[in-house]
Amino acid sequence: MRTVWKGTIGFGSSAIPVKAYSATEDHSTPLNQVHSADGGRVRNKRICEVDGVEIPPGELGRGYTLPGGDVVILSDEELAALPLPTAHSIEILGFVPGGQVDPLYFVKSYFLEPEVPATKPYVLLSEALVQADRVAIVKVAIRQKETLGALRVRGQVIMLDTLHWPAEVRTPDFPFLHDDVDVRMAQVRAAANLIENLSGDFEPGRYSDGYSAALQALIEAKVDGRDVLQPTAAVQDAGVEQLLDALQESAQERTDTDQATSPAVARAKAAAEKAKEGATKAKKATSKARSASKSRR
Repeated sequence: MRTVWKGTIGFGSSAIPVKAYSATEDHSTPLNQVHSADGGRVRNKRICEVDGVEIPPGELGRGYTLPGGDVVILSDEELAALPLPTAHSIEILGFVPGGQVDPLYFVKSYFLEPEVPATKPYVLLSEALVQADRVAIVKVAIRQKETLGALRVRGQVIMLDTLHWPAEVRTPDFPFLHDDVDVRMAQVRAAANLIENLSGDFEPGRYSDGYSAALQALIEAKVDGRDVLQPTAAVQDAGVEQLLDALQESAQERTDTDQATSPAVARAKAAAEKAKEGATKAKKATSKARSASKSRR
């Protein structure tokens, strides 16, 4: 696993150095946006909506758009100078029963591994959280963004769960919430009994991602049937054709140049010029003779 954050768990004057690793990973089959005619990958370009040109990475910045449309540009230096006290620490704010943290608040989970010298205080904190049946509410900054979080124990490992801030959680406002829905108690009891009869322990291994399996099977079937495109080969073939065309043009230009400077061509051109001069003189002589004949008449 790759470390995504390093810092300390801080509470009062104590500090436990730890490393954080992502506790989950995506196993879905990645699908790219492609040109369906030839399989070529479609790339997204960063286009400025003002002048319509593509922006190079060195000119990209961050800004805040005001209601009137004006933009406040914020430089990397200005953002880096903002106070972020939890940049390298997990600041414990207090302890609460785990059941009081609504799952709606959870964002992402991380495993926390202690640095070797901090193993004993790490285990002490872990055992204390289990014994007290509590989770620690914390603040931490990950990727330059301060977030709320919770420390809980899973097995022998302390987990960091990042949480939404309260202002980020919406309040549902659906029409049925304001209606007086008539549900009979006998119906509720019957439904509850059915749920009880169908209940069991949560065993994650019993469940599978049917869509991903079907998607992978579809891809494998197309591969077996050679129902594939080769965009890379097509690009290479196009490059070969372009190279051949360029070489052909160059060869033709060289041939034309060589012919223009060869002795044979020079002699032919001289003969042509001489013949042209002779024809011109003959034409003039004929014209002069006709004029003289007219004048004698």
